[in-house]
Formats: sequence, C-alpha cells, structure tokens
Amino acid sequence: GLPCTHLHVPTPRRYKRPGLPRATEQRNAGLAWLRQRHQHLPPPQPGVLFFADDDNTYSLELFQEMRTTRKVSVWPVGLVGGRRYERPVVENGKVVGWYTGWRADRPFAIDMAGFAVSLQVILSHPKAVFKRRGSQPGMQESDFLKQITTVEELEPKANNCTKVQLAHFVHSVRAISVDGLTDTNVIFQVLVWHTRTEKVNLANEPKYHLDTVTIEV
Repeated sequence: GLPCTHLHVPTPRRYKRPGLPRATEQRNAGLAWLRQRHQHLPPPQPGVLFFADDDNTYSLELFQEMRTTRKVSVWPVGLVGGRRYERPVVENGKVVGWYTGWRADRPFAIDMAGFAVSLQVILSHPKAVFKRRGSQPGMQESDFLKQITTVEELEPKANNCTKVQLAHFVHSVRAISVDGLTDTNVIFQVLVWHTRTEKVNLANEPKYHLDTVTIEV
C-alpha cells in the first residue's frame, strides 16, 4: 500500500468561531512535519505538496497535472465562491488575473484546492506558514502564497487553466466550449470541485460580465 503518516492537532477553542479561518493549525502541522523530516536528510527527491480537503472531489488527472510543478502550479476549481467555477486568467502562459466571485483584488484570488507547491519550495522557505494573527477570512491562500512566490511565477496547469471536463456533481454537465476570444478548439476541464450535500450556492454567478468560457447545463 501507499505509505502515509496521519497527523492530528486540535483547533484552539478561541478560533472555532464562525467567520474565522479554518484548518490553520492542521496545515501548519503538516508543513512542520515535512521540514523536520527533511532537516537532516540529503536533498529530497522531487515532490509536490497539495492541501486536500474532505469536502472536495478530485479527478485522478489532477494529481498527474501537479506532478510537474516546479514551484507553484495553479488550475480551476469548481463550485466555489458562489460560482460554478473560479480560475486563473492566463495570457501567453502567464497568470494575468482571476475569474472569481469574491474579491478579485486579492494578491492570489484562488481557492485552497487550486494550487500545489514544490516540496523544495517549502523546504527553502522555512518560515512560510498559515498565519492566524492579522489574517482575514478568505485571505489565507494569499497570505501563504505571498511568502513563497509571485503571481508572475505561477505555473498554469490544465492547458493554461482553460481545460475543463466536469463529472456528475449536483448538475449534469453535458458540454463545455470556449468562446472565440481564445481558442475555439480548447476543451475546458475542472479537475477539482467542492462537494456539497446542500443546494449549490451560485449567488455570485455573473449575469453580464461573463468569463470567456461557456458551460452548457
């Protein structure tokens, strides 16, 4: 079987209030374990860190996409931020903006499920952690990524974040196409999405300023 290590750490009671960032202590425990494990070892083999969550659904293809991460890679995420999907906007192989339903002015307007980090980057930035003090709800991704990379250095995956194929979740997605503003032959594929047992919230789905991607449901 696959070797694994199970870590657990409680969330202090004072941080369990609604509206506060969640899973901070747990993610930091994982980061500390990786750094401690490799502290006195030879340079590690190439590896990739991804912050998975128990309420997400993952395509196995996602893990193939992130294997080639050199520093920090990014891709679209489905059913997030009150929209069907959010994604980095890419031009000429570089991230130039964010298609998001909430605060596009964030330095990295991305969901926790939308990026992966090279193990070597984690080890070479020993002080990079998820912060409690001074961090606002919804800003943990940005606060963490600012410590290890820049937007210009991000590596878009899934065909420059324009490759999506949604499986069966809440709605049956039959066809996906891309507007003529890019390449009409591109297939847009979402490799990870938030799984809900409740009615999907699409309150931030735009009515006028649409993405260049059209999803037929």
